[in-house]
Amino acid sequence: MAFDKKLLEIIACPVCKGQLEYNKSKQQLICKADRLVYPINDGIPVLLENKAEPWTEEA
Repeated sequence: MAFDKKLLEIIACPVCKGQLEYNKSKQQLICKADRLVYPINDGIPVLLENKAEPWTEEA
């Protein structure tokens, strides 16, 4: 099941309520404000703070 990019219009970071960016190759949602990465499992975003990992900007 693929992630529906239309969801980006209505979902937000659970920590800061900011905009999320979609990383298709890694199946992740990124909050640059909080520097957190949320996984997408079977097309479903897991927007739980305790499941987020630290985000490091890749060169």
